[in-house]
Amino acid sequence: MTPAYNESMQIVRHRSDALSRWFFALVLAVTGGDVHGQDGDVSGSPIWQKVHADVFAGAPIDVGDDVVSLEAPVRAQDAAIVPIAIHASFPQTSDHYITKMWLIIDNNPSPMAAVFEFSKESGRADIETRVRVEQYTNVRAVALTNDGELHMAVRYVKASGGCSAPASKDAEAARASIGKMRLRVEPSPSHGQPALAQLMINHPNDSGLAMDQLTRYYAPAHFVRTVDVRYGGKPLLHADVDFSISENPNFRFNFTPGQGDELEARVVDNQDLEFATRIKLGADALRPASASR
Repeated sequence: MTPAYNESMQIVRHRSDALSRWFFALVLAVTGGDVHGQDGDVSGSPIWQKVHADVFAGAPIDVGDDVVSLEAPVRAQDAAIVPIAIHASFPQTSDHYITKMWLIIDNNPSPMAAVFEFSKESGRADIETRVRVEQYTNVRAVALTNDGELHMAVRYVKASGGCSAPASKDAEAARASIGKMRLRVEPSPSHGQPALAQLMINHPNDSGLAMDQLTRYYAPAHFVRTVDVRYGGKPLLHADVDFSISENPNFRFNFTPGQGDELEARVVDNQDLEFATRIKLGADALRPASASR
């Protein structure tokens, strides 16, 4: 192995997030480095059994009860850009809402791909993004409701090599535009009704496991770590994410427009670089609730 490879692996294994370090080592410790033999059994993955015990303290989790649904391709066209959509079956209300969702990819080097925290003002606890998949694997969405119940949806995805795949674009060009962000809201959102928004982030999201095809060295791990979205100055969505999220992270989520206010996003990566963007939603751009679809 090259010195550059060893250096990049050290970066991955010694990140400041202790939980992610533990997960990275866990893949090798539990599977002995061979995860090809795992199939689509919902409870059979040794990684999932450890995650269930250590993250959820072995608490009961309702599976397939339709509280949360997960959309993912059975066979991904590109293992480095696998579309994922998680949907709640009910809107966020003061009495009944989802507080947190975990996105877990069992056989990835870092199985805990993302943890999303939702406010009641999000309208719906839905999230869409794109992920890397390194091995054939179960992908899981676990939702925690405000009554303390856990619910899970599972999909088996056939894809491989996503975490170690080289960047799809020129590395230097990607680094030159790093941190550029855009917030977009669906046209004419309705006042007081959940509206769809999208956050697009220019970032290589290097896993530290991919070889640069020009230099033949392994690029150091450099990826988005946290995403915070606020509306009218109030927390709307918080995400702790990892390199399992694809290059140029993209998140689609919901919020409930009020009288017109600012929607703002702040992103921090694992090198403590910070980026921010915001858009102003004028009250005249909102349709009255009676005109909602």
